[in-house]
Amino acid sequence: MIRHRIDRRTALRTLAAGAAPVVVSAILPGRALAAAAKRRLIFTEYGKGPNRFLELDGDGRPVWEHRPPSTTVIFQVLPNGNLLFGYGGQPTGVREITSRGRPVFDYVSSSHQVFGCERLPNGNTLVAEQGPCQAREVDPEGKTVRITPLTTKGEGFHLQVRNVHRLPNGNILAAHEGEGAVREVDPQGRVVWEYTGVTNTGEAQRLPDGNTLICCGTQKRLIEVTPDRKIAWEFRAEDAPEMNLTWVSSVQRLKGGNLLVGNFLRGQEGKGSHAFEITRAGKVVWKWDDHALIRSLTTVRALGE
Repeated sequence: MIRHRIDRRTALRTLAAGAAPVVVSAILPGRALAAAAKRRLIFTEYGKGPNRFLELDGDGRPVWEHRPPSTTVIFQVLPNGNLLFGYGGQPTGVREITSRGRPVFDYVSSSHQVFGCERLPNGNTLVAEQGPCQAREVDPEGKTVRITPLTTKGEGFHLQVRNVHRLPNGNILAAHEGEGAVREVDPQGRVVWEYTGVTNTGEAQRLPDGNTLICCGTQKRLIEVTPDRKIAWEFRAEDAPEMNLTWVSSVQRLKGGNLLVGNFLRGQEGKGSHAFEITRAGKVVWKWDDHALIRSLTTVRALGE
């Protein structure tokens, strides 16, 4: 079933049903950030805390909160400031909201569960569907443009696929968390490249030079691999033990070339940092670790990047 772009009346009903943004009235003091590189952040909290989006100003203070319709762990900040995210309940699908929570697009999937998604340059949306495992491209009206089968050995649908990205060559790069594999497939679904053995991977990004940046989940590392599958660069838990690297769940390449890393503190709540910025030399130049505000996050993005 598909719901198209939402008219004003439907949007008001949606907001009244509990999807309204919650403006934080009691500002909690944020932990001091490194003066050299304050970051405005938005992230999804998931785990022992509430499932929500939370936006922080440059001093780490919350300025906006939004509760998604169901489990959300991955999102994309669009150029216009809107958020695009998959939600994995019943129903399941992909929603776009404005920077203050108003729904403007909602695709409801007939699959068992959706977490990953991406807005394409042509305005369409790539949806990572689980059960069956496939990438579906839909237009702004929610109509299917193309379906690309994705390959995974994962049996249960819940962990079949996380983030998906359309590459400049038209292929799709997908992270298969349950199998611990990253695969590139052509439009027909044929596997043309893969890298395996990356436990609980949820994100992989193809770099301009052809290498692939991979979040290695519970292996507590972030790696860059070449087309012939050799590790060109690696950041491990032992490189910054004070971060308590627990589950590398997201990465964002910043304008200056540094990386913003999301550290999902599942089972390690209250210890280490939720997010940190590193150079390609492996030096931590910024961190955020307000455990009074949240328990654990999955995806984190710096705004304005």
